[in-house]
Amino acid sequence: MSTRSRVAVLKVRPPTVLEDIHRLADLAGLASALDRKATTILKDNISWHFPFPAANTTPWQLEGTILALRRQGFHDLSCVQNKTVVTNAFKGEDLNHYTPIFKAHNVPVLYNFQPEDMKWIKFEPQVRLRVLHHIFPDGIEIPDYFFGKNIVHLPTVKCHIYTTTTGAMKNAFGGLLSTHRHYTHSWIHETLVDLLAIQKEIHAGLFAIMDGTTAGNGPGPRTMYPVVKDYMLASADQVAIDAIAAKMMGFDPMAIDYIRIAHEEGLGVGRPDEIEIVGDDPDEVARESWGFSVGKNLTRRIGGDLIWFGPLKRFQKLFFHTPLVNVFILGSEVYHDFLRWPLSDRRVFNDWCRTTHWGQLFTRYASGAAAPSVKSRPAA
Repeated sequence: MSTRSRVAVLKVRPPTVLEDIHRLADLAGLASALDRKATTILKDNISWHFPFPAANTTPWQLEGTILALRRQGFHDLSCVQNKTVVTNAFKGEDLNHYTPIFKAHNVPVLYNFQPEDMKWIKFEPQVRLRVLHHIFPDGIEIPDYFFGKNIVHLPTVKCHIYTTTTGAMKNAFGGLLSTHRHYTHSWIHETLVDLLAIQKEIHAGLFAIMDGTTAGNGPGPRTMYPVVKDYMLASADQVAIDAIAAKMMGFDPMAIDYIRIAHEEGLGVGRPDEIEIVGDDPDEVARESWGFSVGKNLTRRIGGDLIWFGPLKRFQKLFFHTPLVNVFILGSEVYHDFLRWPLSDRRVFNDWCRTTHWGQLFTRYASGAAAPSVKSRPAA
């Protein structure tokens, strides 16, 4: 058997997507990546509470993962949600149709910002960190609930304005860092590497199932141009799955700092020629190159680069560690929720629902119907 990191990649279709996800997880080695004696955390991704295509974990991705885990003997499941300064977790799980899935499959939902669910505790990693000790000089805090548990990340294939692409490694950002995580943006690539090192220390097992049924081109994670691609990926190697997704989008994975640094640190494999791709047609997957590009969103156009990476970097504490941060939060909320969504992105979403097979499946979830392949299957 090959000792290389393995990434499973399959073309999937709405009528069979839940079975496809089970096969995908099996090909990627789900059973051996996780500890059956440990609780398994599902960490979905809500980049925007509105259901914009490619921005968030899809309902079939969530349901298919639950079913795959249960069929592999992982019965103790939970989901952990986080909030950001610009997204609402409750609104997000409602508008993206997660709530009926949690209820149907008896998966409890916990919130890392609610003290009754978990507490943030000081943590001194045994592994060497690059930047987090510098960014948080008073100590790194992570949720006590995460220790000793498996975690399955559920990102989507999309670009990101600060990291070029975003996927499994970036998905740990919201769960492991508090609402002060915007402090890390100037060192975002190194931060993601630190978070992966911490995950390897605290979790019983790591796995990722990534949805590329509709992928996000442009300056994500919210301002994007959705493109139907019909792919899903899975791996126990968080670096490798991000590398293959980046390559499929048309980027050189080793030119993306968080992938390159994690590869060099031995936290995973970032070079595509050192990764084993499994699935129906690995050669076809290896040839995929979609020509995605990031560009700039409003934040970077009006001076975000000057603050995060340029001459105004020295004033970050003034901008983001004082009440002035609320000006930036309000600006982002107004732009995304009150300008882009009603004036542009809701129309894109409605067109996707009407004209694409994945949008039509999303609409069936909205009506409370399960995906076709499990309509008659009782809840686990």
